[in-house]
Amino acid sequence: MKREVAVEVLALMMEYSGKLNRSVQLVKDQCDNEEFIDYRKTIGSIMGEMYVEIMWPIFNEHPDLEPEAMKPKQD
Repeated sequence: MKREVAVEVLALMMEYSGKLNRSVQLVKDQCDNEEFIDYRKTIGSIMGEMYVEIMWPIFNEHPDLEPEAMKPKQD
């Protein structure tokens, strides 16, 4: 993937991740605990897929685009 496209895709993934996180808080605040737990699990699956299927391949191709906070900690 061209670097320019990768940068734009990653920006969108971060935006969508933020929106998904906010939706979890909304459900937590407005729904019963069982709904919240089910919803949070579903959103976690979606975000995991976004990382594994979209972001991780980009980071492999363009390692310099991976934020330090997302890099595995090395001892």
